[in-house]
Parts: sequence; C-alpha cells; structure tokens
Amino acid sequence: MKFTSKKSSEFPFIVGIPAILWQILLFYLPLVLIVGTSFIAISDSGSLEGFTFEKIGVFLNPTYIRVILSSVLLGLANATICFCIAYPLAYFMAFRAHKFKNLLLFLLLIPFWTNFLLHVYAWFFVLERNGFLNNLLKTLGLIQDSIPFMNSLFATMIMMVYYYLPFMVLPIYSSLEKFDYKLIEASLDLGAGRFKTLRRIILPLSLGGIRAGFFLVYIPSFGEFAIPELMGGDKQMFVGSVVARYILGDQTGSLGAAFTVLSSVILCVSSILLYFVLNLIFKRRGSHAVKN
Repeated sequence: MKFTSKKSSEFPFIVGIPAILWQILLFYLPLVLIVGTSFIAISDSGSLEGFTFEKIGVFLNPTYIRVILSSVLLGLANATICFCIAYPLAYFMAFRAHKFKNLLLFLLLIPFWTNFLLHVYAWFFVLERNGFLNNLLKTLGLIQDSIPFMNSLFATMIMMVYYYLPFMVLPIYSSLEKFDYKLIEASLDLGAGRFKTLRRIILPLSLGGIRAGFFLVYIPSFGEFAIPELMGGDKQMFVGSVVARYILGDQTGSLGAAFTVLSSVILCVSSILLYFVLNLIFKRRGSHAVKN
C-alpha cells in the first residue's frame, strides 16, 4: 500500500515534467539570454569584454522615456475602458441573464475562434473613409465629408478595447458568479440603494476578479505591437514597435534586448503601483462598508 501511495503521489509530478521543460526552454532560457545580451559587452572579434550598462544608457533619454510612458498610458486607458464596459456586462451575465447566460458566454468566446488578422481587417472595413461608420454618419446627416478614422489613436483604442474586452469580462464574471446574492438582498432590506450596494458591497467583494482583469489587459497592452502598427499607421511609437525594430535589425539586436529589459522593469513597477491603487480604492470601500 505504501509503495502504491508513493507512486500515485509522484504521478502528477511526472506528468508535469514536459510542461516544466517546455517552460524552461521557451521562456526562462530566452529570458536569461535577453538579460545577458543587455549587459554583456562583446568586441568586434566576438570576444567577451565584460559587463556594461552602456546599452541601457542609450535609452535613458526623453525620447524613449516618452515612448515607455505612452505605452503605460495606453495600457491604463485600455484597461480602464474595458473595465467600464466589462463590469456592467459581467454583472448582467451573472445576475440577470439566467437561462441566456451560457449563450452570452458562447458569444463572448466566439472571437477567440478566428484569426487575429481577420479581426483587424474587419475593422478596416468599418473605419476606412468609405467604410461602414462613415457611411452611417453620412446617412444620418451628421457629417458631409468622410472622417479619417484609420491611422489614428482612436482606431488603435477601438481595436484594443475590442480585442482585450473578453479578458476583462471573464475574470469579473467568474468572481460575480460565485457571489452570494443574499448579501445584496440584505443590503437593500437595510435601506441601502442599488448604487450604494454596488459601491460598498459588490465592488469590494469582487476585487479579485477586477484585479485579475486589469492585469490581463494592462500587461499585454503595454507591449502591444500589432494593433498600433496596423491600426495606428505607425504615427505613434510604443514599446512593442521600438522592440521589434531593434530586434529585427541586423546590428541592433542587443539594443532591442536592452530596451526590453528597461521597459520590463518599468512595467513591473507600474504593475505593483496599480495593484496597490486597486487595493486602496476597493478595500477602503469594503472596510468602510463593514464598519457601517
């Protein structure tokens, strides 16, 4: 019996070995190479000269700092807009959809079944000068000439929100679905209005889903490359664009690695700050609600 028990306890570890090796080879090893390339100086002959911070120093100037800050603002704006749309939608799905809940989840997951480039080209037909949106506005008499929606920050944000919205909805919905509805009924019975109940009961107790959704949207949005390039028309530079240009260059790969390290550090710091801000906003409301 002891031998059988030992074997059964080791089985999950054995099954997980391929996943561990995959993660080491395709994540940790490339990460070590990127960090090493950023700080190792190599001569023209290929010999190792030592460690240097010169490559990092190249990007410590206002131009690249503005690029990183633009990416931070892009990620925060995308996460905030997605939250404002996702929370009412997740609330409706969790508490009001009833028998249509599974259908709404199915509709929410359908975009994941199609190629990302198809989504982008679909928005081309919507936002171009002779596209659906301009024709609709002309039909309604709101505009006379076509508005150049494409190749702008507006087009980038529209596509970012469209693509990342499910990543905000699903964690919040998962959190709200497990919510005890009796707490809402008790709050309403004790005289709190619906807005007060939302602000002091529902929002603080769904903080886990909100936090997960914010990070699932903010972190990839910070390094997004394809959407700003395709929808923004290369008019504004973000972190993903700079990294791609240096990494794909013939002699600038190490500079691309250095910029990746610098931007990753700023991403980590901003994510930690975002974590504390979310806790400060929602936990303070939750503790205030408990006291009252």
